[in-house]
Amino acid sequence: MLSANAAPIGVFDSGYGGLTILKELLTHLPQYDYVYLGDNARNPYGTRSFETVYQFTLEAVRYLFNQGCPLVILACNTASAKALRTIQQQDLPLIDNTRRVLGVIRPSVEQVGLLTKTGHVGVLGTTGTVNSDSYRIEIQKLFPSVRVFQQACPMWVPLVENGEYQAAGADYFIERDLALLFRQSPLIDTIILGCTHYPLLIAKVKRYLPVHVKLLSQGEIVAQSLTDYLQRHEDMAQRCSQFGQRHFLTTDDAQVFNQHATVFLGKSISSQKVTIF
Repeated sequence: MLSANAAPIGVFDSGYGGLTILKELLTHLPQYDYVYLGDNARNPYGTRSFETVYQFTLEAVRYLFNQGCPLVILACNTASAKALRTIQQQDLPLIDNTRRVLGVIRPSVEQVGLLTKTGHVGVLGTTGTVNSDSYRIEIQKLFPSVRVFQQACPMWVPLVENGEYQAAGADYFIERDLALLFRQSPLIDTIILGCTHYPLLIAKVKRYLPVHVKLLSQGEIVAQSLTDYLQRHEDMAQRCSQFGQRHFLTTDDAQVFNQHATVFLGKSISSQKVTIF
């Protein structure tokens, strides 16, 4: 259990994928305390409606706030796409305007303009993330001349979560979806992996990419962005406790979560089942 004076950084995902973000946070900012919450009982979020994802995400944010978190990272592209803005603009002023909720889309987008030479950028994501059009909207805000081409990859998350990401069968779906993306524009030279599950598929993805295409994985980008954020907001950095503690919470079976988490995080963990709804 968290101590009464704990103020960890909250990291939320609909399931396991956000652990790839947490892994990089632990590498870049190991001194901070973290509490990870996976809403595995209601996973996946990718095919759910905007309203449902918003309600689920808000419940998770409220729960993490109740655990003492002054800052919560939505380490989930679907939650970032469908819920972040509403929570920031409508809910935070009513809950506690001194706390913050950040997402993974904006930091990823900020890298695009620095990398693309052709001005043609690809986004691979869940159906929900692609349908939200969040990446296109954010990229065009910062880089109006960049053209964005998106491809939903509905089989990629199930492949990862069922332990099939290294199997030969995964190649079929990866090769197919990349072909569909490049069919939209053969000039794509930068691709954003718009789902936190996808880093586990990087080796196979690179197998079917032209060598000149740059592949953006979100973990390191988000970690660098948070490092910069805490440097610019010393008041928030001081509110986040620094004892190097980690707590893992799930809304589903803890033993199952522990087994899957090892794959994403690269080490064994012990989690606790909690109810947030």
